[in-house]
Amino acid sequence: MAISLKDKVAVVTGGSRGYGMGIARQLAAQGVKVWITGRNKQELADVAAAIGAQALCADVTSPEDWDRVVTTVTEDSGRLDILVNNAGAGVRIAPLSEQSDAAIAESIAVNLTGAIYGCRRVVPIMQKQQAGTIINIASVCATHAWPGWSVYSAAKAGLLQFSKCLYTEMRPHNVRVTCLIPSWGATGFQQAANISVDDAAINARKIQADELGDIVVHICTLPSHLVIEQMTVWPLIQQVEPL
Repeated sequence: MAISLKDKVAVVTGGSRGYGMGIARQLAAQGVKVWITGRNKQELADVAAAIGAQALCADVTSPEDWDRVVTTVTEDSGRLDILVNNAGAGVRIAPLSEQSDAAIAESIAVNLTGAIYGCRRVVPIMQKQQAGTIINIASVCATHAWPGWSVYSAAKAGLLQFSKCLYTEMRPHNVRVTCLIPSWGATGFQQAANISVDDAAINARKIQADELGDIVVHICTLPSHLVIEQMTVWPLIQQVEPL
């Protein structure tokens, strides 16, 4: 039997834009009490008001911010049912020879370490509950190779493998861990990475934020004895020629 999400409690990082906003919006539509995090306080507040969520200004690369987020949520609700580690950034997509050490460190921190920090704090809560769902949002860059994407890809590949290992740790506690791997999406990330296309017809056929949100809802509502350990989502319009 599918799980009802009404009155469940979720944290969605990077929830004020892109995939995170779509995920938060679709969870909230199912009756979930959603807490969204991000670094832009005003943007968070505006989105939270629009979709019926709670906002917490926080940086996923900060252990102290993670402590504050988890403490705030659990003191308010007494539980935490869903964690979606969505926050991520390309930082700089360029050949390795053009990358600075600071940009490399930031990319690894935002795309990998931040999710690990979050999971470390949420895992004991879900173990005690003997229930919960953790969804880590990776990228097809975790499994495919393109020039200029080496650092970002390394971080996302790390997140994929981390998710697989965490799944084996959490399975005995009835906690599900999924690595969701989206490809070409209609989000601001495309512009930031300089891979956007100025064509409305093409953009309409990319992965939309709410569509990924629907997939997250599906993962969370599976019967409690089932898990999707890994899922890759491609738009049919994307031609894939990986190395």
